Amino acid sequence: MAKALLGRPEALLGAAILLALILVAVFAPLIAPGDPLAIAGAPLIPPFTDPALPLGTDRLGRDLLAELIHGARTSISVGLSAALVAVVLGMSVGTAAGFAGGLTEAMLMRLVDAFQIVPGFLLALAFVSAAGPSLGIVVLAIALGAWTGPARLARARVLSLRETDFVAAARVMGMSPAEIAFRQILPLALPPVLAVASVIVAAAVLTEAALSFLGLGDPNAITWGAMIAEGRNQLRSASYLSIIPGIALVLTVISTYLLGEALTDILSGRRNR
Repeated sequence: MAKALLGRPEALLGAAILLALILVAVFAPLIAPGDPLAIAGAPLIPPFTDPALPLGTDRLGRDLLAELIHGARTSISVGLSAALVAVVLGMSVGTAAGFAGGLTEAMLMRLVDAFQIVPGFLLALAFVSAAGPSLGIVVLAIALGAWTGPARLARARVLSLRETDFVAAARVMGMSPAEIAFRQILPLALPPVLAVASVIVAAAVLTEAALSFLGLGDPNAITWGAMIAEGRNQLRSASYLSIIPGIALVLTVISTYLLGEALTDILSGRRNR
């Protein structure tokens, strides 16, 4: 798979952008040390006018570059964490449903249907409104709206594998149903789900930004969505306050989409287009 990805320019571009953003998020305290919310200069300094403040300042005089870097730490970590929770939950439910069959499968798939009826963003909005805004709650809320896709993919893959010879051999060897499902079948059902995980990451980053824009993000964390929301009051005089974090958000979504498209094409056997 690695060799196939190296042969696709769009995958390399997406991976390079995403890796750069992740490195910025991981090393944010080293790249922009100190308090990113501290006053660094006069309010509303435009970008590229002060060498000490390359992206200028916000309405309170805070360094916009420092906020952007620390915002990446929050936005990307929420996106990756929500995707991980959604994939683990979805694959567990999908694998159990596909392997067990019968009443268990019917009950689990009705649960999937119930969650799929409600749009993911509305579910996240209602959950955060009820439970209160915090990073953990936001991650869980986004995952609850995104786990049904991996569950259906995992179930479909398990259904195609559960009657194969190696599963019959595992039964003869005395392995328990749980061992067969999660140790023998689950690893083979993983690749197609991982291809969709990038889409979940992109959707999770956007959902977190939307929640923060509406004031439902963690009030103690800097996020790109909150930066865009704060900048909307100065759109006429200082539009860069919303444009700069918006560009960062778009780059994150595009990079994950490019990487996910390449993975999907490779796993489905399609060649370079």
